[in-house]
Amino acid sequence: MRTRFCGRSGLCVSDVGLGTLTWGRDTDEHEAEDMLRHFVDAGGNLIEIAPTHGDGAAVDVLGSLISTVSRNQLVIALRGGAHLDASTKWRASAARGDMLASLDDALARWHTDFVDLWLAEFTPHIPVDETLSALEVAWRSGRARYVGIAHASAWTAASASTRAALAGMPVVALEDAWSLLDRGLESQVFAPARSAGMGILAHSPLACGVLTGKYRHATPPDSRAASPHLRYTVERYLDPALSGTVNALERAAQGLDRTSMDVALAWVRDAEGVASAIVGPRTVRQLDQLLECQDPLPEQIRTVLSEVSDPRVD
Repeated sequence: MRTRFCGRSGLCVSDVGLGTLTWGRDTDEHEAEDMLRHFVDAGGNLIEIAPTHGDGAAVDVLGSLISTVSRNQLVIALRGGAHLDASTKWRASAARGDMLASLDDALARWHTDFVDLWLAEFTPHIPVDETLSALEVAWRSGRARYVGIAHASAWTAASASTRAALAGMPVVALEDAWSLLDRGLESQVFAPARSAGMGILAHSPLACGVLTGKYRHATPPDSRAASPHLRYTVERYLDPALSGTVNALERAAQGLDRTSMDVALAWVRDAEGVASAIVGPRTVRQLDQLLECQDPLPEQIRTVLSEVSDPRVD
C-alpha cells in the first residue's frame, strides 16, 4: 500500500483508509482486531471513525485495540461530534460543546492526548463559526494535529476554508462519498477543495458494495441491503437508473481480468487529488480482498468509465 500527503499538508496517509462504521455492532472486537492487524501489516495507517459509528461502540473498540499496534503506526481521523438524545441514541452534532466533549471522550478512551485529523461536519442550525471554533480550540491546544471538514456543501466548504484561513488554521482535508455511482460533488465541491489545498478522503468508493456486482440479480442475505440498520446506506445506489454503470464496470473488469471491486476502487483511489479511499469492510475476508487491489487502471479504461458514469450525460 502506498502513502500520500493529504493535500498541501504534511499529513501522510495510506491511499486506502479503514472505516469503522460497523465496529462494535456488525463487526465484533475480535474481528476488528484482526482487521486492524491485517491493515497495518499491509502498510495501512488511516483509520476513519465517528462517535456515532456502531451506535457509539466503535470508539470503545478502537480504544481496546490501539495497544495491539504502535500508536505512531496509526493516523486516526475522527469525524464530527455527537450527543445522546432522549432515547439514548448517539446523534451527530456540530455544536461547540458536543464537539469538544466528543473529542475529549474519544482521547480518554484511546489513552492518547491527540487525534491526527479532526473533521467537522456542519449542520444547518449550528453556525459555521461555532463549529470552526471547536476545531480551532483543539488545533491550537494540540489535541488535533490537523483539521478538515466532511459532508459539506460547496458554499459551506468554501466559507469554512476561508474563515479558517483568516484564523491561521489550515483546513487540510475534505471527506465525502465518491464513487462511479456518486459523482455529483466533483465539480462543485471537490475541485474547489483541491484548489484550496485540501486532500480528498473519499469514502464509499464501492457504493456500499453495489459496485462489487453482488446486487445485480438479488439481495444477498448477509449484505448491507438486507440489514435493517444498514439498508439506508445502500438504497440510493440500487436505483435501476444506475445499472448501466454497474454493467459497464463489469465489462471493463472482465476485459482486464480483474474484479469489479478492484477496478471500482482503483478508479477512486488514483483519481486526481484523492489522498485516500476509505473502505468499510465488515469482515477480515472482505478487507483482505480489498487489500489485494493495488494495480492502477489503464488510462483508457479510466476515461471510458468516467464518461459512462458522468451524471451530466444522458
